[in-house]
Amino acid sequence: MSKLTTIKGPSIHLIQYLRDTPPYDTLDGLAGWAASIGIKALQVPVDPRLIDIHRAASDQAYCDALKATVAKHGVEISELSSHLAGQLIAVHPAYDTLFDGFAPKEYQGNPKAKEEWARRVLFDSAKASKRLGLKAHATFSGALAWPYFYPWPQRPAGLVDTAFKELAKRWLPILDAFDEAGVDVCYEIHPGEDLHDGVSFERFLKYVNNHRRANILYDPSHFVLQQLDYLSFIDIYHERIKIFHVKDAEFLPDGRQGVYGGFTEWTDRAGHFRALGDGQVDFKGIFTRLTKYGYDGWAVLETECAFKNPEVCAVEGAEFIKRHIIPVASGQFDDFAGSGVSKDGIRRVLGLD
Repeated sequence: MSKLTTIKGPSIHLIQYLRDTPPYDTLDGLAGWAASIGIKALQVPVDPRLIDIHRAASDQAYCDALKATVAKHGVEISELSSHLAGQLIAVHPAYDTLFDGFAPKEYQGNPKAKEEWARRVLFDSAKASKRLGLKAHATFSGALAWPYFYPWPQRPAGLVDTAFKELAKRWLPILDAFDEAGVDVCYEIHPGEDLHDGVSFERFLKYVNNHRRANILYDPSHFVLQQLDYLSFIDIYHERIKIFHVKDAEFLPDGRQGVYGGFTEWTDRAGHFRALGDGQVDFKGIFTRLTKYGYDGWAVLETECAFKNPEVCAVEGAEFIKRHIIPVASGQFDDFAGSGVSKDGIRRVLGLD
């Protein structure tokens, strides 16, 4: 068993709170707001309103200033996240127009230019993360095979392997750059991405030669919606879990819809996200397992509730995470009853001497 470690937290993923009005329009404002509700760290999206990722890649003074900006509020940066850029590393043509808004306007309508922009963002995110003293980075894998996730019509032989070989080819130089920076790339295992469950993650690992920097952003809400055993997932992949999004969900199928949701809106789907504590996720089980396996990263609040006000979700969520973090024990509960037998006496106890 790994050494027990107290999970750090709460942190908060800022992407759902970034707006054009104070205090949600600047890193300084968001840091002050987050600190006021008990948040200890920020997962900062690579958005020009919060960070100039290209400058951060080469300017240590700029990175030090960013850290100082949040530190004056008593918080720190837990990770950077590049979900939008990660998505653009691999986009099936069916989704190209829909993902146009993920890139700056000058690259929209040009798939190759969007991919090249995304690559620059990822390479600079590796360098910036190192300068900021971070150990993990959150992103998406992108998707080439996702339109074919359900095998009808029958998938041509080799289609999936070809897609994953290409995905690995695009990511390997980026993974190497993060390895040079000493930072883990944590793919959010997420429907819509080619890395959406354990089997697809393993397939990717095979083609990136089990790259040590290819790791997991664990979010149980996405597993509830696809009816995957999210506790067993931790048992299987805990060595690769380096970032943890704390997000709740519920799955309520009926006689009219199930996992696929019937093209309905979020509030009407059988599966949807909820505020922490309002859904079905067994967070006691999750925090216990992650603690057991020595997860030493942050518990990062993410808010995508279909019903509740996001500011209320943040206030309630910060307290929810604090209640679930387990301060680890310094010894065994029955140490008081120890026999006192030394290693030299073990053979005698067994009757072997």
